[in-house]
Amino acid sequence: MVVQQYRDGGGVRAVRALAVAGVIAVTAGCFGGDGESGASDGSGRRSVAADRPLDLLGQAADVLVEAGGAETRTSMETAAGGTRVTIRAQGAYDFRRQMGRLKVVLPEDAAGADGHRPITELLAPGALYMKNRGAGVPDDKWVRIDTTTLKDGNLLTGGVTDPMAAAELLRGAADVTYAGKSELAGVTVHHYRGVADLGRAARAASPQSRGALGAAAKGFSKDAVPFDAYLDEDGRLRKVRHRFTFSSEGAEVSVVSTLLLYGFGLPVTVTLPDEDAIYTGEIRQG
Repeated sequence: MVVQQYRDGGGVRAVRALAVAGVIAVTAGCFGGDGESGASDGSGRRSVAADRPLDLLGQAADVLVEAGGAETRTSMETAAGGTRVTIRAQGAYDFRRQMGRLKVVLPEDAAGADGHRPITELLAPGALYMKNRGAGVPDDKWVRIDTTTLKDGNLLTGGVTDPMAAAELLRGAADVTYAGKSELAGVTVHHYRGVADLGRAARAASPQSRGALGAAAKGFSKDAVPFDAYLDEDGRLRKVRHRFTFSSEGAEVSVVSTLLLYGFGLPVTVTLPDEDAIYTGEIRQG
């Protein structure tokens, strides 16, 4: 991996490092599910099909907060210079606390001949913690990044789009069309296509997400983020795919990030590392 310094938050270098490491490829198929039915849970919430798309998408993050925790799988695909690389992750996320724990797996060709251990990531409001992130970092140390200082607001840097940020982006949705009803992992879902505006999403986001999304709105070369979102009958976001574009060394890079959510109601425990466990040096090429 390229040299990356975290004392100043990484900035554009963090995004560039991600592209070099191989941020990429979303699989179009579903990764799995919890076998839940899409029927109403008796909460009185209106059926997805009965609501307007912009209202549904704007409320998607709030519905996830009501749901609490969930299991998640992600895939990120980047395309630059004719090369495509995929990063995948799996874990759990607590939407009420906006905290999660994920295991991120880099592709072999992006990690080098010797391969690379999975990266453990902890997500928290305004912060990203990573373990096994690169050469030169002691095994018992974590790297911490202030996501409000990143040009991409941690939509790409960690190889995983923060699940809450992915949902909050839908608050900036426009030009939405209904693409029909289908089934995802045994659950009935409604498919919506549209374009999210980063600036609008940042202004409408929860206080915990506003700083990072605001940074992304300033840092990306394009504010418009095309998306495909799949909501179940209770308005819960089951799957979302975003297409990001940014500039790196004069070239335009496209990144497709896909998030899958299932197992709603799962208790999620995330313990952040103590200050003495945080590494503040550089990550060298390994």
